[in-house]
Amino acid sequence: MVDRSTSKNRHPRSLITGGAGFIGSHLVSFLLEKGHEVICLDNLLTGSLSNFKPLDPKPPFQFIEHDVTNYIDVDGPLDYVLHFASPASPLDYQRFPIQTLKVGALGTHRVLGVAKAKGAVFLLASTSEVYGDPLVHPQHEDYWGNVNPIGPRGVYDEAKRFAEAITTAYHRVHGVDTKIARIFNTYGPRMRLDDGRAVPTFIGQALRDESITVFGDGTQTRSFCYIDDLVEGIWRLLVSDYNEPVNLGNPQELSILELATMVKRQSGSSSSVVHKPLPVDDPKIRRPNIMRATTILGWKPNVDIEEGLKRTISYYQDQLGRHDT
Repeated sequence: MVDRSTSKNRHPRSLITGGAGFIGSHLVSFLLEKGHEVICLDNLLTGSLSNFKPLDPKPPFQFIEHDVTNYIDVDGPLDYVLHFASPASPLDYQRFPIQTLKVGALGTHRVLGVAKAKGAVFLLASTSEVYGDPLVHPQHEDYWGNVNPIGPRGVYDEAKRFAEAITTAYHRVHGVDTKIARIFNTYGPRMRLDDGRAVPTFIGQALRDESITVFGDGTQTRSFCYIDDLVEGIWRLLVSDYNEPVNLGNPQELSILELATMVKRQSGSSSSVVHKPLPVDDPKIRRPNIMRATTILGWKPNVDIEEGLKRTISYYQDQLGRHDT
């Protein structure tokens, strides 16, 4: 695996859509450390400029506030295009259903056009949600999924499924060097406390000594991958020669109730756990088969849930000024 632009007399140049979001901003930092010039496009619907506080706002980093469903014009060459623009939490994509569908369809089309015009590698941030409420466990890349297209989660699931389809079409028809990362539940610093996903929600509630809200009986499972591991996997996929979808996630599966208990213990919280009705179409199980990532990319996650939660809780303690817990 090699950096495509190392043979050129310039630094590699990367475009990241959704770069002000949780995963996108970590990728901006990672690529800058790799010596890339990075251009970020984001309309700040769910992203935040606060994620760029550690960065120098001058070249080699450039932020452009822009909705990628509109025409995109980027001056100069590009080596890599990473498409991470989209609401990603159920709370966000159910609040912005039309925008979610548009960025998955129109946005992906626009960004693929940029990659094609520039001769750049294109990487799509897809999701484990393409598997829906799976009937196969663990989920492998050849599984087609079990998705309700008209359910409340369908706007995100189908937007990403369409994005995968058009990405694959651009590879087959136009020869664009495309990558598809199917990202499983990822957590870590820079997640919004109010984004509705389990890890930041539980940590925020625990640090405030509020009741920790578990939907259903808490036996539904998830597999949580720490952000640093995910970013390394994305990088390895980006510079690989592989064009089929690849699962990126941590196979360490645990129940939502187990997660709540771990957060409560690690944060030293006195919070109680309360149960609320399970949302419609909420997947009952989720665990990636990462054999493809392991054999093709030589990648596997290194940060277990205990260590990842420790780092994440410390980050939110700083955010909330709560180191007394």
